[in-house]
Amino acid sequence: MNKTEISTDKAPKAIGPYSQAITVNGMLYASGQIPIDPASGQIVSDDITAQTRRALDNVGALLAACKLDYSDVVKTTVFLTDLNDFATVNGIYGEYFRQPYPARSCVQVAKLPKDVKIEIEIVAKLRS
Repeated sequence: MNKTEISTDKAPKAIGPYSQAITVNGMLYASGQIPIDPASGQIVSDDITAQTRRALDNVGALLAACKLDYSDVVKTTVFLTDLNDFATVNGIYGEYFRQPYPARSCVQVAKLPKDVKIEIEIVAKLRS
């Protein structure tokens, strides 16, 4: 197994003992992205719309670090602290991903790091 760490300053630095992303066997596995502005290190807002966009932009930065884009994503997992935000998140999510959409799970959780409202992780296929 040839595991490679992916790191970019265009996405938030890891806030624990983990990598921003790892590539192995032709796949990219990205750690969950929360709505931290990578330049300031601060949460962008308390608003679910702003938080969703920032989390997805952070995902995009990890994809770009591997010369990928959202069309290369095959699976996403969305963690929300309130499923009542699902419609808002789903609308924004649809602006970033196109058909055929990646497989997706979305779950409500009790709490997320730094008390954010959303976290998004992805799996993507590397290009040959």
